[in-house]
Amino acid sequence: MKLLKNGIIGALLFFTLGVTAQQISKNALGVRLGDNDGFGGEISYQHYLKENNRLEFDLGFRNSNNVDAFKLVGLYQWVNKLDGRFNWFIGAGAGVGSYETPNNDGIFALVAGDVGIEYNFDAPWVISLDVRPELGLTNDYSDDLDLDIALGIRYQF
Repeated sequence: MKLLKNGIIGALLFFTLGVTAQQISKNALGVRLGDNDGFGGEISYQHYLKENNRLEFDLGFRNSNNVDAFKLVGLYQWVNKLDGRFNWFIGAGAGVGSYETPNNDGIFALVAGDVGIEYNFDAPWVISLDVRPELGLTNDYSDDLDLDIALGIRYQF
């Protein structure tokens, strides 16, 4: 198990550090639609920082298993060229939100990772598919690991 863990960490470092820089749009605004034991939608904004780094902010809702949640997540991402117009990205961040169930409501905090692939069209649009593992830090609602899988469509400017 230790060998597998070290191999995965080594591969991530190699791919993250061993790639060439590329062009990332200064800004991108769109939606991120996904599934985390239900359905959710987010308004998604990406902002270029430098070379192959950007920030992503997602504000939206989730509806799952008799729970309605509203959350804001911020991520720092490393974007790497894959092939042609395809990029892959990896990132980490955190978020806060509120939830409501039939019996309870409250607020929560989370830490998140992110890994995905995106395609930049010849027009100013980008489409992406990503997986965002989220680990809740507070209360009974969010104290487990959730895999937020989503499709993103953004306009680049």
